[in-house]
Amino acid sequence: MTQKQAGKRIEEIDEQIKELFKERLEASKMANETLTKSEIALKSRRYERSYLAGLETSDQLIDNYERVLFSTMFNLSHSYRNTEYGTRTELADQIKKALETTPMELPKAPMVACQGIEGAYSQIATDKIFHHANIMYFRTFDGVFQAVESGLCKFGILPIENSSFGSVTQVYDLMVDHKFHIVKDYKLRISHKLLANHGTRFDDIREVYSHNQAIGQCSQFLKEHPDIKVNIVENTAVAAKSVADSGRKDVAAISSSDCQQLYGLEAVRDDIQNTDNNYTRFICITKELMIFPGASKTSVMLALGHTPGALADTLAKFSSLGLNLTKIESRPIAGKDFEFMFYLDFEASVYSEEVIALLCELDAEPTEFAYLGTYI
Repeated sequence: MTQKQAGKRIEEIDEQIKELFKERLEASKMANETLTKSEIALKSRRYERSYLAGLETSDQLIDNYERVLFSTMFNLSHSYRNTEYGTRTELADQIKKALETTPMELPKAPMVACQGIEGAYSQIATDKIFHHANIMYFRTFDGVFQAVESGLCKFGILPIENSSFGSVTQVYDLMVDHKFHIVKDYKLRISHKLLANHGTRFDDIREVYSHNQAIGQCSQFLKEHPDIKVNIVENTAVAAKSVADSGRKDVAAISSSDCQQLYGLEAVRDDIQNTDNNYTRFICITKELMIFPGASKTSVMLALGHTPGALADTLAKFSSLGLNLTKIESRPIAGKDFEFMFYLDFEASVYSEEVIALLCELDAEPTEFAYLGTYI
């Protein structure tokens, strides 16, 4: 067979595969029309396990490729079948109600929970999201979650990830302990300054205070000055206030221009972050499910079974609908060896019945799942 003939043969085989795959999808649908969802799942799992176990030839590499091929095909069949006949869970009704009852826009002056004190980046993000928010400050991120969950505050603002230093893992680890929904996210440009009391010379600075995220975002600057001791505090605004209250001229804070003005400090160095393209993404959370008009981003949290291919099988469900996953975060589950909670962000609106079907499919799985919201 010549190279040209081989290319032609590949095209012919691809066309045959395409037509056979269509036939299989339809046959799968017809074979299960009279069965319940649980009966379909049980029947499918038995057949698929048996078939995959029988894929053995003299070539181990080919065996592995065949298992991946058929596992993918089985997952696509499941997604197709669930889109057509999938059971709608209570989640579908909750989403429908939220779409019908959510106001047209965010309120102007709600009670909002923020971590830190005045001047914190969370407060700056809050002022960008709401026009005249009434802010209640909490020492910890957990305090923000609790304030929203208890109804003390209508909304809460939390940093979730930074473009140069990665995810705020403290927030992700707390998500599993609280019930909440995301209604909006906001990217805030972060520009760090080295702030000190007036009259402080840079050469006199012996200690620096800031939040661990800010310290990480300024790691190159700090690496250039190894003699300066780094102290981690709960917030960049707390760091600035501590320096101002101390009156000392041998300490400084990595903080913002807002804190410089608020606490009467002087900028000893400007823009000390590793990159000018430095943004922190904040999420706005609330207790009840609210989906504002134009919402096009969705987040979910799910635990996967400790089995080979579990993540790939889940991702195939998104791929089959052409959904763009914008973030995948994994965090270890406390008390469970080598088991992880996955957090997925993807571009999709629940105005789509296919997306609702996917969410219901995930919700019906025996593993832990939480729909975190669809937001603007």
